[in-house]
Amino acid sequence: MDRRHVLKALAGLALCPVCATPGFAAEGGSHHWSYEGNTGPAKWGDLDAANKVCGVGTQQSPVNIENPTRAQLPDFRINWTRSADTIVNNGHTIQLNFADGSGTLNLAGTTYKLMQVHFHRPSEHQIGGRNFPMEAHFVHRAASGNLAVVGVLMTTGRPNPAFAQIVATMPGEEGPAVKADPRINPNLMLPARRSYYRYAGSLTTPPCSEVVEWLLLSTPISVADADVAKFAKLYPMNARPVQQLDRRFVLRGV
Repeated sequence: MDRRHVLKALAGLALCPVCATPGFAAEGGSHHWSYEGNTGPAKWGDLDAANKVCGVGTQQSPVNIENPTRAQLPDFRINWTRSADTIVNNGHTIQLNFADGSGTLNLAGTTYKLMQVHFHRPSEHQIGGRNFPMEAHFVHRAASGNLAVVGVLMTTGRPNPAFAQIVATMPGEEGPAVKADPRINPNLMLPARRSYYRYAGSLTTPPCSEVVEWLLLSTPISVADADVAKFAKLYPMNARPVQQLDRRFVLRGV
């Protein structure tokens, strides 16, 4: 990706309330968007010129994963802190922000810094046409401005201590970020098995910038049904519909 596109993508991040760094305002831009009605996903590309790619892009996310191509995918290394800096209800999701230097993802020789994690209900990605109860997106950014997002599918069953602490302390109304409970350990929201699907995609919220390397873990984590219900009281549905793959391939590690 050339420098012009990287700069454009970085500018787009300032408008993305669920993908912004802690330094950006929680509600970006002057154009409201939502998950339904006249400001819903089908209209995102028309709400603002900066969002045009939401409607005309060819590498949009999320996607339905069916018949992925088997490939020898590189291992990735995660080195995350054991706590988050702040937590925010930004009007679209619950998000945990991480201080600079608090975590990295190393993939194929590139180092990405951990920025934040946010949640969607139901899952945005589908496996064989099926949604999961929820999905977590761990957003990382490289020095180039490109992003790598680790997606973690969430099913219901045994409680997850980190997610339980998040829903117990999440702000009930939209507002500024506040200090996160130091007991929230993001590492506990990763499955033991790290096999993954990989594809080139985009942000799943406006401005839908196509600068994301997606690593969707194939093994879901388990969270308590009651904790999903608590999240659903705030956000019963905050998932973008799946997008066309067009000419892309989804790879799955052998």
